[in-house]
Amino acid sequence: MAIDDLLDEHEQGERVRTWLRKNGAGIFGGIVLGIGAIAGWQWWQKEQVGKLAEANARYEAVSRSLQSKKLDEAAKEVAALEGGKAGIYADLASLELAKAQVEAGKSEDAIKTLQALKTEGEFKALIDQRIARLFIETGKPQDALALLGTAEDSAGLEVRGDAQLALGKRDEARDSYSQALAKLDVAAPQRRLLETKLMDAGGTVADPAAENK
Repeated sequence: MAIDDLLDEHEQGERVRTWLRKNGAGIFGGIVLGIGAIAGWQWWQKEQVGKLAEANARYEAVSRSLQSKKLDEAAKEVAALEGGKAGIYADLASLELAKAQVEAGKSEDAIKTLQALKTEGEFKALIDQRIARLFIETGKPQDALALLGTAEDSAGLEVRGDAQLALGKRDEARDSYSQALAKLDVAAPQRRLLETKLMDAGGTVADPAAENK
């Protein structure tokens, strides 16, 4: 190898070492950050898996308590689920608990269970309608009307009619039932019950075929 070549290699080596001295800390920091990001992601995944496993275990505990008719124990497990990030587990457990409470004649407890649910959109509308029905059953139709607000869907209008009828407002109930029927599909299974409610309120049921002519 020529002397000139050795000098070139030596010069190149010096340049590399000088560059590393200037930039080595940054490179090392980038590697550390990269390793930290990977480790953080793995930790987050383990945390999520752990939380889901815990939520599933608590949900199973709720189911066992409900099967054993131990509603108080089930309520405690549901409260623990709501305090974490159990998502759908908490919602399902709350709905099952509320159903069991109603069946056990504890409608007031069922109302509290449903009110604790953090819902939105269509799911919130369904829960509000269920709570409104329970308000009516427990002698609080005015609370039911306040909860329903300006609901304009068929189910909401039907429950509003039930509340109005419970308050003795038959004319308003007839109007609500009629509006609910107008928004309901002709083949809907709940149509017959709604027609019966309308007639009981003193209304008449129009022939859907005649309305479509």
